[in-house]
Amino acid sequence: MKKILILSISTLFILAICSLIHSERPHVQATREGIGIEQQLNKLIDSESDLKGALSGISIRNAATGEILYSRMGDTRLKPASNLKLFTAVAALSVLGADYTFSTEVLTDGEVKNKLLDGNLYVKGKGDPTLLKADFDQMARDLKTLGINRIKGNLIGDDTWYDDIRHSRDMNWSDETYYYGAQISALTASPDEDYDAGTMIVEVKPGADIGKKPSIVLHPRTKYVEINNQASTVEEDGENKITIKRVHGKNTIIVEGTIPKNVKSKKEWVAVWEPTPYALDLFKQSLEECGIHLEGSVKTASTPMNAQVLKKYQSQPLSELLLPFMKLSNNTLGEILVKEMGKVAKGEGSWDKGLEVLTSELTKLGVNTDTIELRDGSGISHINLVPPNEITSLLFSVQKEAWFDHFLYSLPVSGSPERMIGGTLRNRMLNSPAQWQVRAKTGTIASVSSLSGFVETMSGERLIFSIILNNLMNDAKGKMIEDKIAVILAEQ
Repeated sequence: MKKILILSISTLFILAICSLIHSERPHVQATREGIGIEQQLNKLIDSESDLKGALSGISIRNAATGEILYSRMGDTRLKPASNLKLFTAVAALSVLGADYTFSTEVLTDGEVKNKLLDGNLYVKGKGDPTLLKADFDQMARDLKTLGINRIKGNLIGDDTWYDDIRHSRDMNWSDETYYYGAQISALTASPDEDYDAGTMIVEVKPGADIGKKPSIVLHPRTKYVEINNQASTVEEDGENKITIKRVHGKNTIIVEGTIPKNVKSKKEWVAVWEPTPYALDLFKQSLEECGIHLEGSVKTASTPMNAQVLKKYQSQPLSELLLPFMKLSNNTLGEILVKEMGKVAKGEGSWDKGLEVLTSELTKLGVNTDTIELRDGSGISHINLVPPNEITSLLFSVQKEAWFDHFLYSLPVSGSPERMIGGTLRNRMLNSPAQWQVRAKTGTIASVSSLSGFVETMSGERLIFSIILNNLMNDAKGKMIEDKIAVILAEQ
């Protein structure tokens, strides 16, 4: 099975750079620096028409001393969007540790005789969001190696490691069909190594002739969902307008619109309804493909106490999982980390217990948790509230932690073209003084844009910043303003 990944030479190089950046540097006087920043930022913010009627929270600190150099609504609680992932990431590193792995167990309550498993086969999920179809294939091959050709009993999925609440409390019903609103289960599967657990990729390709329905391919292939194909193939200069949506509360996916004959394909990541049976469907396929016949049915239930472990599988460590979580802003990973912290620290894999752990850990790291409101681990809720000064306070304090370099490396890098380095910042601040100089977490929900992290200045100093813009009429304009601010900081 895949798992514990070895860092590539390029990754080690980046980590080395992080360590150098982390070392103490000479810095210019805060008074001169603060005046320059204040004048430039006030002029920018006051002149931006897109900020009229909006809330602009900004906090700038000296990374070496923690001194606030600039604060505008810095103590005002604002919606952070995915900047909340900064909180989740540092808490997970602190509570679970950089080397922490998720596990999955394959067990039985029966015995193997003459290539027959006389009993049930259990798959006990413990939160691993990285299980791919290839991993279920490996599980099937391992069972074959143990001498199992037939299973007399049932295939049973156990997802009781977490509770059965699938969505955080403020999830909009209209978001739950999209990959960023996927349901959370302790037994789940991902379609690729972005690890959007509980989702599948729906790919639409033009039909053989104009007027024909396009072909639809699922990745991974599964019969767990029903496809309602209402789309059509049109001429090469026709409208390319395909919509792919799952019906709320069902596993029916509707494909509508038109796709030109010369278009390669259109892909959409779609969240399934109930991830546990989806994972079991993939495992059942793998058993069949490996020549293992299942005589019973597929169910979900708790694993009995007397079941024996046949095989146990581990995910890659948390330090590696932070890359898709932070660089790609993976919401599902954020919610899984919250539940896992609750399970490990409080014995209950729930949002309530996980958020208790998150809040407690933030307090230890110097955050004034009396002035924040936390509702999830991803930042998708509009009820989350955080003052920018508390974000910069956290980023200042974590610099002394042993796991800081893992955290720093997980942040997107401005203008870096490599997807797993630049992440959500790879196309921003290009050809500016801020390119490559900003490591920060992006954030976007309706009417909200945010950017918080670290910037290396032209004078060789590091600054910590948090920009949270609320009540925007145009999210994209908010990101342009954030980039202008980042350039001002980089030029100091």
